[in-house]
Parts: sequence; structure tokens; C-alpha cells
Amino acid sequence: MKAKTLEESAAVRSLVALAQVQRLRAFRALVVAGAEGLTPGTMAEQLGVAPSALSFHLKELTHAGLVASEPRGRNLIYRANFAQMNALLGYLTEHCCQGEACAVTDVGCSDC
Repeated sequence: MKAKTLEESAAVRSLVALAQVQRLRAFRALVVAGAEGLTPGTMAEQLGVAPSALSFHLKELTHAGLVASEPRGRNLIYRANFAQMNALLGYLTEHCCQGEACAVTDVGCSDC
């Protein structure tokens, strides 16, 4: 399966959505939760944020395509959109290492 190609405007929307501490924390919590996802109540409790504030942040992440939700009974389940996340990572690294396979190194890291 071919990876999704991200347009520049979509990459910018995703980066803007992640450029806020609470949204970044919420997205990371959803990444950790995986396919199981999380309810807003569980996320609010885990992150120590008011449910109303979390709702605003989830809306922004959803608008950027990084998060999706689905109803389950009386709750909404939020999940990270891994295809969008991977497309963003691909966009950011598309031309790294001058088109060659990248070898990750710890150059300059004395603690690694």
C-alpha cells in the first residue's frame, strides 16, 4: 500500500495543530492508546485538563486530520489518525539525506 502524500497546506495545518502544549499532549496520549482510542473524559483526567478545554483542542486536531472520532454508545471515542501522522512524517523527511537512505546516527551526543 502506497503511503499517503501530504500537500504543503495540510502539513502546515497539522504542524499548527501540534504547536500547542495541550494539543500535543492529547495527540501523544491518543498515539499511546492506539486503536483502542480514548474517551474525552478519560483523556481529560489523564492530562489534568478541563473537559471544555480538551473539547476545543480535540476539535483543532480533528480539523487538522490528526484525530478522528466515532460514537460508541453515549460516548465518543477519539483515535490518532496514524495515516495522517505518517504522511506528515514522510513530508518532513521526504528529501532528507539528499534522497539516499538515511542512517540515524548519534553524532554529537555524548550521552547516547
